[in-house]
Amino acid sequence: MTRSVQAFAYARPSALGSSGAGRSLGLETSGGVTPVGAEAHPRFFSGFLTSPLAAARGLLAVADVAAARYYQRRPGSLDPVVTGNGDRLRFESFSGCNGVYARLDVLREGLDGADTGHGTTNVDVNNPLREALSRLTGDDPLHLRVGPDELAVTTLGGSVVEKKVPLPDRWLRGFAEAQVACSGFDLRAELPAAEAVRFLRSLPRGAGARAPMWVVPAGRTLRPTTRPVPGAVCLAGPDRLAALQRVLRHATALRVYGPAAARSAAAAGGARGAASAWEVLLPGMRLTLTLSPDPSRGFSGEGRVLEALATRDAEADAELVSVLLAWEPRIDPGDLAVRAGLPVERVRAALTRLGTAGRVGYDVAEAAYFHRELPYDADRAERHNPRLVAARELAASGAVELSGDLATVASGERRYQVREADGAPTCTCRWWTDHRGGRGPCKHALAVRMARRGAKVTGGTR
Repeated sequence: MTRSVQAFAYARPSALGSSGAGRSLGLETSGGVTPVGAEAHPRFFSGFLTSPLAAARGLLAVADVAAARYYQRRPGSLDPVVTGNGDRLRFESFSGCNGVYARLDVLREGLDGADTGHGTTNVDVNNPLREALSRLTGDDPLHLRVGPDELAVTTLGGSVVEKKVPLPDRWLRGFAEAQVACSGFDLRAELPAAEAVRFLRSLPRGAGARAPMWVVPAGRTLRPTTRPVPGAVCLAGPDRLAALQRVLRHATALRVYGPAAARSAAAAGGARGAASAWEVLLPGMRLTLTLSPDPSRGFSGEGRVLEALATRDAEADAELVSVLLAWEPRIDPGDLAVRAGLPVERVRAALTRLGTAGRVGYDVAEAAYFHRELPYDADRAERHNPRLVAARELAASGAVELSGDLATVASGERRYQVREADGAPTCTCRWWTDHRGGRGPCKHALAVRMARRGAKVTGGTR
């Protein structure tokens, strides 16, 4: 696995302290991007939280996921990402195994007393801060500051708190894959607070919590089912919802999102599970955990972004669309299509490509994309995607022979048959036999798509 080192530099550690009006939570920021460009320590918010204890628990839940590894358990080490979208703050993290994506949206009604800035950065959530937040009780006023205060600004030239952590490329790809998965979800169930707490606390624990299970709406609750019947949602590894326990006492409802059961079962292609999203509604906030189809599968390996990355126009379209983004909390592909003069399908492909650099996310609650900026390179994500690299090499080397709906791809000492049916490719290779499209196209199908579309295929390197 290719890894780089991500360096976080903070002016001082984040801390929970006291102020004249109650408690004060100062979250320190690392290098980030704002509408005026890169900043060493951007400032996004300074004001009070309307539900301080729920917000503290929600932030801890996001930090829990960032520090967790649910498969081959080893601790993670990445600080959460925060984005200011003008009317809200979004805190995001991925688990170390890349299989759980967490996001806390603190909405306008959850923020009191100040405007929210625009931009994206990492925030320091250190162990002493986590311990202090865990001990927080009552609903005394809590002042939140995201970014340096005036005192810190005057001392930024001094010593800083540095964290250097290994950053696997698959973690970067996970942002894009989670976005693509979520964009295909619909609301499947909504449970009131009491039923939500009962259901989540009834989930299996220990070894029995690692196997995928399916649940189906039944009145005001969810009941288990042995197969993906219509309306069912896959809960792949129930123990991966453990971070939600932090906020249950503040929950007002639980919403469950997933693809149509028939579609998710077909897409699984013999795999045991499907992705899903679990959203706890809090006063003025939403905490969402998105789970990969299986605890042993991180989002980075799902391959749903590969079709968009393999198109001829994706790179140029992404550059055009990126200029039109303005830190919107809701991005409308139809509106972008009109402004960019592109078909909606090409705008969606461009958004997918931008997602590989962490520049676009997807909010299932609002069924809309949102703008963020992470300091990652989309080209780098492409270069280190094995299937995409291999497909480019096959197409560039002339290994693809086209004959109507049928194509032959010479790979090594073998020749594989790729056939198009209703826009979906099938292949005679082992990858397609094992996954049947459930984890994106194989390298042979990708190479055929590139050849058919005349995509740029040079420049692929191992």
